[in-house]
Amino acid sequence: MTGKAPSASGSPSPPRPPARYDDLRALFLNCTLKRSGEGKHSEPSHTERLIHVAAEVMRANQVHVDMVRPVDLDLAPGVQPDMTEHGFDRDDWPQLCKQVMGADILVLCTPIWLGEESSVCRRVIERLYAESGKTNDAGQYVYYGRVGGALVTGNEDGLKHCSMSLLYALQHIGYTIPPQADTGWIGEAGPGPSYGDDGIGYDNDFTQRNTTFMAWNLMHLARLLKDAGGIPAHGNQRTAWDAGCRFDHPNPEYR
Repeated sequence: MTGKAPSASGSPSPPRPPARYDDLRALFLNCTLKRSGEGKHSEPSHTERLIHVAAEVMRANQVHVDMVRPVDLDLAPGVQPDMTEHGFDRDDWPQLCKQVMGADILVLCTPIWLGEESSVCRRVIERLYAESGKTNDAGQYVYYGRVGGALVTGNEDGLKHCSMSLLYALQHIGYTIPPQADTGWIGEAGPGPSYGDDGIGYDNDFTQRNTTFMAWNLMHLARLLKDAGGIPAHGNQRTAWDAGCRFDHPNPEYR
């Protein structure tokens, strides 16, 4: 359905969504440096303000949405699934990993510091990488069939650079990236208001449009992959490769 009948307000009504999304789960990892905490220790997150835009688009279509601040957790540094097995007293990654594995859509969200994603975000990427050698029931790497996106906020340069870094990391470990899978907001270069300060950015059409498009593209691709049973399991099965199958490699004797 593509009609655009005017609404009561005179603006065109959006067409009906082409599919249902109520069986999808999305996880937004807000890699702010601010802990959520309670009382005086609770700090508002500018990044979370923009997350709410994408999250509400998804919730309007019955997607189950979770938001987590990894800074609230004790994520040990390292690239192993459980760093308590490597000398650390505590590691909350196994707990967070269950939410990651339960999500069809993962959005890495970060503020910009010195032109880069936050240190918390980089640690999350390292811990995601710790799981990437595992395989699913089809013998593919475990993140196959899942969809990834990036959301970045700040008041200095670095939005596209950070998005590039996040989306590269996600696709490299097996996530599928839809078109226009990143969004963000930055003010003028240099110190200044962050997203949402005195309403700053709320009326920025570029940011609001891109955030909406990102949410829909993530949902569309997650729907397609779920209906198709994931990425076709041929030519990309680690278990079959290890067993000697070479999937039309020009040198079948390659070992």
